Amino acid sequence: MSAGTSQNSSCAIDFGTSNSAVARVAANSNGTGRSRVEVAPLEQGATSMPTAVFYSAEDNSRCFGRAAIAQYVDGHEGRLMRSIKSILGSDLMDEATELAHGLQIRYIDVVIAYLAHLRHIAQIHWQIPIECAVIGRPVFFVDDDSVRDAKAERTLLKAAHAAGLSEVQFQYEPIAAALDYESRLSPGDGERLVLVADIGGGTSDFSVVRASAAAHLAVDRRRDVLANHGVHWAGTDFDRAVNLAKIMPILGYNSSGPGDRRVPAKIYFDLATWHLINTTYAPNRIVELRLMRTMYDDAQAHQRLMRVLTHQRGHDLAARAEEAKIAASETGAAAIDLAFVEPGLQLPFAESELAAVLTDGVERIVSTARATVRMAQLETDRIDAVYFTGGSTGLSALVDRLGSAFPRAHTVRGDRYSSVVSGLAITAQRRFASRG
Repeated sequence: MSAGTSQNSSCAIDFGTSNSAVARVAANSNGTGRSRVEVAPLEQGATSMPTAVFYSAEDNSRCFGRAAIAQYVDGHEGRLMRSIKSILGSDLMDEATELAHGLQIRYIDVVIAYLAHLRHIAQIHWQIPIECAVIGRPVFFVDDDSVRDAKAERTLLKAAHAAGLSEVQFQYEPIAAALDYESRLSPGDGERLVLVADIGGGTSDFSVVRASAAAHLAVDRRRDVLANHGVHWAGTDFDRAVNLAKIMPILGYNSSGPGDRRVPAKIYFDLATWHLINTTYAPNRIVELRLMRTMYDDAQAHQRLMRVLTHQRGHDLAARAEEAKIAASETGAAAIDLAFVEPGLQLPFAESELAAVLTDGVERIVSTARATVRMAQLETDRIDAVYFTGGSTGLSALVDRLGSAFPRAHTVRGDRYSSVVSGLAITAQRRFASRG
């Protein structure tokens, strides 16, 4: 950005695995000494939009967010792409996927299209050209692989530039959430040691931060960030766990064939993983799986699997798993309606089953939170508050377990969908303010 560019040409983008948002700090915030963040309405008045793109095979059009999901649910012919952030850093990012009628699109072009749409909607809302952005990133795009992690950030930077942003900077998502937490403190509040828990769709990220109202306006906060850590396990992984435990067995997962041999499991893992579902629809793969009929003792299970694949209903299964996870957590029970697989097919799902399915993932996340505090060279009883943000903090079993790991800390719930983008907006204001 040139030296004369106004800070009003900048924004913040929370490009999430499940949902995304765009925000900026209002131009009149400085008069109050507090930051007033505006989160742009992206779709139907909602300030968060599902990270989804639908490519129509009927007229070669594309749509985004809720409209994309609606096109798929309504049965329009085409390809739904979800959880596209999860592809960053993977080998898939350099590949293409088939849409329809022989047409193909590179995965990176899906990311570019989605980011460009976010920018376009925000520009219309604010009536300004948006040239610069601070984009949130997880602490680790890829666990235990610094090369692929760096590749993921470079790919996202490349996509953002291609989407029309001339300057892009990154901020860790839990650090952004910490800034949002700090903006809520009163002037008389003293310094606090806060563990920020940002648990979204793709990653669970943690930061230990020294927070205070007095420090909120400081530009350089590096000394107040005591530790960052994260793990690539979050909401979509819980969806997959529910899917594999409850839904996939009726399609043959974990079943046996002649000679008591297990049927191949890879198709079920791919079919239960949001960003890999489209790969299961490849014609050659369907032909191969159809020929594997003799490997199944349960012919009905194989028929169900082939029905899902040939009619491309894998995303519906994933959506049912997600809905069951939420319903069981909030109400204690769920009924998984699979009539689109087989008339009358419905599976009960109890909260106790959900707890069993979530246990391993929850403990992995709690272990990462504790490791973050150790990295800050602190004992768990030194943490004054645990600040929760991210869509997956709606899971009571997860929040309760994390809270119990830090018994002296107050539990504070931020906005599940806007805390990160609000903190990113504050970051954008600070980083680009000197350019005006």
